[in-house]
Amino acid sequence: MFATLRISRNPLLRLFILFSALWLAACEPIPGGGAGPSLGAGEAVPVALLVPSGSGETNDEFLATSLRQAAELAISDLNGVKIDLRIYNTGAQPAQAAAMATKAVDEGAKIILGPVYSGSANAAAVAVADRGVSVLAFSNNTDIAGGNLFVLGPTFPNTANRMASFAVSQGKRRILVVSEQTLAGQVGASAIKTAVGRFGGSVAGEVSFPYSQTDVVNAVPQIASRVKAGGVDALFITSDAGGALPLLAQMLPEQGVNPAVTKFIGLTRWDTPPAAMALPGLQGGWFALPDPNLNERFSARYQTAYGSAPHPIAGLAYDGIAAIGALVKSRNPDPLGRAALTQPSGFVGVNGIFRLRPDGTNERGLAVAEIRDGRVVVIDAAPRSFGGFGF
Repeated sequence: MFATLRISRNPLLRLFILFSALWLAACEPIPGGGAGPSLGAGEAVPVALLVPSGSGETNDEFLATSLRQAAELAISDLNGVKIDLRIYNTGAQPAQAAAMATKAVDEGAKIILGPVYSGSANAAAVAVADRGVSVLAFSNNTDIAGGNLFVLGPTFPNTANRMASFAVSQGKRRILVVSEQTLAGQVGASAIKTAVGRFGGSVAGEVSFPYSQTDVVNAVPQIASRVKAGGVDALFITSDAGGALPLLAQMLPEQGVNPAVTKFIGLTRWDTPPAAMALPGLQGGWFALPDPNLNERFSARYQTAYGSAPHPIAGLAYDGIAAIGALVKSRNPDPLGRAALTQPSGFVGVNGIFRLRPDGTNERGLAVAEIRDGRVVVIDAAPRSFGGFGF
């Protein structure tokens, strides 16, 4: 089933595809952001949740429902904090997202969660930039972050930092970057090269290829030749299981690249679909993932509460509510202002610890996993607080 390069329709595989698409509408960061809106003592905090319902896409409707239900689950877990959750449908149009953000603030929203897609998130943040309201978007596009706009999605730089720091600590210092010539591939490759240098490694070269089956096949001998020439401890691959990864993992060992000697490292999740973990090149490979214990507990609770599995990014809505709840409970005089939102200690959500950075990006505590005999084994646990190696 991995003999061809294709885009999967599996909702789990669409996670990376969805996040990759969020890079397509990058805009300039929005100036501003400082003191947040005032909150009435003891009153429920009006929180606007902007979801992609109304786009006409089945997956968007599923995503919208999952985000709403995850937010409601988070509210039920808050102790002593009241949240007045208000849902606004943005469809898939930036103009509608801007209109809904404006309407939400007009109706009293003190902070906005969402939207999902970067163009819509940027438009929403611009619309309320002069109103003192922050937007915590579900995008992972760091190009739109800044001012009153924060991105909650897992970012390439964050994953690259985690994996590069771990690889160098394990003696895998000379890293060959393997990427596809797509916007996501280019952004991912840049994040890898920056991270490798940051943590004391060296980039042993880069092989990139157009996004087609023929071009991937043609790139394999080039990658293998570079490895055989020496001076390469690991391959850091940007591709995911819905794209070039299966071909690379199958063909590189056939071309003499031994994964036991030259470590395969992933920028994306390698455990979905499970069948991907049977690929020969991925045995012994490393990739990052959220704290699996916390993530599994959330999925189980969601399944029990709603009778179905959540969308892969539904946990971001839970994280947003958890952060708001923690800030309101802290008795900070300006709980939703920039200083509070970017507190260095961060927050704890269903995917582990995370914090918002002053530039609008985020850092998340990730575990490092290795594939062994087709199974995921955590070899370096996700940190439980910030300040350790890799942060």
